[in-house]
Amino acid sequence: MAAQKKRIVWTALVALVVAVGITVVFLVPDHVGITDANRARGYETRLFDTEQIHTIDIVIDDWDTFLTTCSQELYSPCNVVIDGEAYGNVGLRGSQRYSFKLEFDQYDNSKSYYGLDKLSLNNLIQDNTYMKDYLAYRMMEEFGVDAPLCSFVFITVNGEDWGLYLAVEGVEDSFLQRNYGNDYGTLYKPDSMSFGGGPGNGQDFNFEDFFGEDGAEQAGGFPAFDPSQMPEGMGDFDPSQFFGEGGMPDFDPSQFFGGEGMPDFSQMPSGMPGGFGMGSADVKLQYIDDDPDSYSNIFNNTKTDITDADKTRLIHSLKALSEGKDIESVVDTDEVLRYFVVHNFTVNGDSYTGAMIHNYYLHEQDGMLAMIPWDYNLAYGTFQSFDASGAVNDPIDTPFSLTDPTDRPMWGWIAEDEAYTEQYHALFAEFLDTVDAMALVDEAYALIAPYVERDPTAFCSYEEFETGVETLRDFCILRTESVRGQLDGAIPATKEGQSADSSSLVDASSLTLSDMGIMGLGGIMDFGGFSSGDRPSDDDASGETGFGGMPFDGQTPPEGMDGTAGSPPEMPSGMTGELPEMSDSMTGGPPGQTDASDRQQDSPVPPGASGGMRPDFSGGGFPQQEAVNTTAETGLGPMVLMGISVIVLAAGLLIAWRFKR
Repeated sequence: MAAQKKRIVWTALVALVVAVGITVVFLVPDHVGITDANRARGYETRLFDTEQIHTIDIVIDDWDTFLTTCSQELYSPCNVVIDGEAYGNVGLRGSQRYSFKLEFDQYDNSKSYYGLDKLSLNNLIQDNTYMKDYLAYRMMEEFGVDAPLCSFVFITVNGEDWGLYLAVEGVEDSFLQRNYGNDYGTLYKPDSMSFGGGPGNGQDFNFEDFFGEDGAEQAGGFPAFDPSQMPEGMGDFDPSQFFGEGGMPDFDPSQFFGGEGMPDFSQMPSGMPGGFGMGSADVKLQYIDDDPDSYSNIFNNTKTDITDADKTRLIHSLKALSEGKDIESVVDTDEVLRYFVVHNFTVNGDSYTGAMIHNYYLHEQDGMLAMIPWDYNLAYGTFQSFDASGAVNDPIDTPFSLTDPTDRPMWGWIAEDEAYTEQYHALFAEFLDTVDAMALVDEAYALIAPYVERDPTAFCSYEEFETGVETLRDFCILRTESVRGQLDGAIPATKEGQSADSSSLVDASSLTLSDMGIMGLGGIMDFGGFSSGDRPSDDDASGETGFGGMPFDGQTPPEGMDGTAGSPPEMPSGMTGELPEMSDSMTGGPPGQTDASDRQQDSPVPPGASGGMRPDFSGGGFPQQEAVNTTAETGLGPMVLMGISVIVLAAGLLIAWRFKR
């Protein structure tokens, strides 16, 4: 009897140990090598599989009306078919340049695409390579930076070809949960110009306030300038020092361009905040004071719900950042160092380190700050575009002539501290040894070339695409050579050093950066109807385009895009019952494929999908898909196992207590 009692006690103790072990594992999964199910969303390996071209068919009533009103950036209901899987009643929003956003939970909070709540569809404007954003995000991802996932998609609208786009994971709830778990902190997109930074994505920007009534042009075609209506954050800039009579530029080029034609940002007209730049102190992440109202360009551009406590915590972190004190208590140093390694390799002037000081996300969690990359369509020197050698040799220790570390404190702590500078250099060397930018370019080219040739709404010709890709590849080769030289000491890594010794610089005079696509008036003046700026129609693709490669009249979408009004739209006939086979334009195969076996072999539709058949929307739901999403979003597995462990623990304690008596 005593022996039996002893065995029962030991059994109870073993059960107790097992229950405690299970509890620990699911309370702190990251510390024992297990990934939280909430972070394994499901969409990562589906739509963002970069080894294939994906297909998205937008099914919407009255497409023409949507295009003419999409500049208002309001959501319209539509249905979408992603790689053969159908999703009904999704929110679709467009911009006047016809990039799109799909909000899966716009009308129903329970809906998602395998856990993804928002998808950006980038129209690849100002990018003859089709891959400037893609390459930057892929390099960030491969180097361990928390970057949005992306992949190429061929979009059709109501079954008709529309064009090749880049699908980019929205930097919102799904992104945050994937990277940081359910308790993911706060997210901001600081931007003093509101060109897409905050809620509304720039729709509050008034073109007339900045350039004069109706965007009226003055002598020479330069927009009228009303100095009394400067946007907030421009400081006491005096336009008389920059603009002469009639609104024409009036400045001494010798004060604007340094040796070799490189911009000398420190010599801009007095009064321009931070030398040359549109950004105010808060978007530079400078500490101003303890008043949250002083940081309106951050807190008005929040992407998560925030409290007064969140504001106070962020200000405290910015203060420590600006003072350079105890950096590791307020900055995720490894994450930010890796971000700046890849960021500075890409030479992106349209960014935090550039003149406009925007196009980045700021993540804060428990007082720790990190940068999240965004928008690299003007990287690889194409924001300035006139000096290839200057871009290729851009000094890694003073990127874009940032010689004052206090002006951009998120970069300054790296530049000011010798230990962090050495760590930055070591990571840069690691990046060059482990991330093959040229291979990524070659792989993407082989994948997308047939679809670029097929693209009816391309911004450039196929020949310009091929030239652009070759230029991007050559840029990466020469940039790698220059950075290796800077790390080895053969090439100066600062602006001052390069000015004193230009003979050691890598010669990139053979490159024409504009071949990759540059910022044109069609890209930056697209406000309030100044230019249509959409992807050109079939007729416009011949090359008769306006400023920046953009058509003056591109409001007419390709033939067959019209529909009938309705909300939400009705699915086209044939969507229920015996489904018709999709046309070549819907399969995702390269142009000219007509054989069914060829389509099946080359189609990006994943195994188990409809295989080229337009799905059945009848019944209003997709049970298997919803089940996957529900598990991913709620973390049901860990909750069930946690409950089991609690039951086992309670049983063990009960048995032990009973036999103790």
